[in-house]
Amino acid sequence: MADDNLVLEHLRPIRMRVDQMSEDITEIKHRLASVERGQAKGLREYADLYGDQARQQSSIDRLVERIQRIERRLEITDD
Repeated sequence: MADDNLVLEHLRPIRMRVDQMSEDITEIKHRLASVERGQAKGLREYADLYGDQARQQSSIDRLVERIQRIERRLEITDD
């Protein structure tokens, strides 16, 4: 019976430490999920900015084409 008590005495601190580690892991998982959400938000914002840039470039290209047509019609090209 004394051996059982000795084993239980050693197991109690181990169990307490495992419980603490379990709580720590749960907290780490929550924090990691928060970081991942923030990263996903940043990537979405970056994608939006890239889309805006592509739309702006397309508009600029169309304006350049129009200016070139106007210059040709007015015969004021820089060839």
